[in-house]
Amino acid sequence: GKWKNKERVLIFSSRGINFRTRHLMNDLRTLMPHAKADTKMDRKDKLFVINEVCEIKNCNKCIFFEAKKKQDLYMWFSNAPQGPSAKFLVQNIHTLAELKMTGNCLRGSRPLLSFDPAFDREPHYALLKELFIQIFGTPQYHPKSQPFVDHVFTFSIADNRIWFRNYQLIEEDAALVEIGPRFVLNPIKIFQGSFGGPTLYENPHYQSPNMHRRMIRLATAAKFKEKQNMKELQKLKQKEESKIVPDDPTETVFETPVAEKPVEIELVKPELKIKLKKRKKEHQRQRKIKKKVGSWSIK
Repeated sequence: GKWKNKERVLIFSSRGINFRTRHLMNDLRTLMPHAKADTKMDRKDKLFVINEVCEIKNCNKCIFFEAKKKQDLYMWFSNAPQGPSAKFLVQNIHTLAELKMTGNCLRGSRPLLSFDPAFDREPHYALLKELFIQIFGTPQYHPKSQPFVDHVFTFSIADNRIWFRNYQLIEEDAALVEIGPRFVLNPIKIFQGSFGGPTLYENPHYQSPNMHRRMIRLATAAKFKEKQNMKELQKLKQKEESKIVPDDPTETVFETPVAEKPVEIELVKPELKIKLKKRKKEHQRQRKIKKKVGSWSIK
């Protein structure tokens, strides 16, 4: 057969991506024989530059990984240079290297593309379906492809997000075993042009990662405040319980104030007072001794 569909997909990223994103990008390159690679793009460059890069590389489709804050990953799917293009937030990435994915397939084999029926109900999902078909579908008789179909890419919609999975087709009983990679695409916007232009669709359910982190911080702060308020209430209750009976206003009615004595300045030294207690004690001692002496003389 003759190779007619000359789709070529450029897969590359911006600077600042982490290891997981790099693995995902390499996994997509291995799964798509019609993909091309390029060096990382500088953050300072505008996204419109990607259209020129696609032209130089002779590519008419593009998957671009945009990293922000070294923790948020955005993925662009674009039809260069006319458009449309779609921007997604990527969540829950799992790569081919993970051991829990036990499936396998031939390198360069063509995949089946399976789409959720929900893709045909909404116009923006129908547009994305067409974009995914053109990007992920390996052209027939492509020089680097194998003439076999042994795996399937599934795109399903749940929780207003697109869930990507890659399964191996086992010939004997047509069972599915997951190969990987897997990720979740949260749609943000669909643009008419390539990497810009008028907005065709904006997701009303989308919440930015910054906003999500802020909400988590506020929730934890609210919890802490609630704990502090509870502690203060407990302290107040304890104080109220420990209060004695209120003061009686009639308690001091019969207390008469003592008359103040006039201050006298003594010029003569006071005479020494004789301590009577000592004398008494001596007298008592003498008596005791006399008693003892008397008792001995009787004996």
